Amino acid sequence: MTRTLFIALLSLLFVPAFGQSPVGIWKNLDDTDGKEKSHIEIYEQNGKLRGKVIKLLPAATITRCDKCSGANKGKSLVGMDILWDMQKTGSEWDNGHILDPKNGKIYRCKISLDGTDKLQVRGYIGISVFGRTQTWYKVK
Repeated sequence: MTRTLFIALLSLLFVPAFGQSPVGIWKNLDDTDGKEKSHIEIYEQNGKLRGKVIKLLPAATITRCDKCSGANKGKSLVGMDILWDMQKTGSEWDNGHILDPKNGKIYRCKISLDGTDKLQVRGYIGISVFGRTQTWYKVK
């Protein structure tokens, strides 16, 4: 009986880790000043993850994507998809793209959960070694 109870309790500790997903609302911080800039909603569409800006915070210095090209040029960041085509590969999501509104450039992207309330978001050119990682924090 004691052994069964121990195994049951132990399994409760590890089950949530297997079902974790980055779907939800995250806040990002600026790489240079460390201030909170926006809330980004990550959602699933057709089996892939996407992310859109849903709120700009007071420290946001960019509100429109003036350096973007194409359909996003000059548009408000609120409501704009900045992350798309993320596919689950093992314990992370990869093969997607991310838009940097500061320079209007699109990078390859991969994301992975760091616990339950941190998301590692890596944008890169070509291979992952040539890029940078931001930590996004779960909005509670």
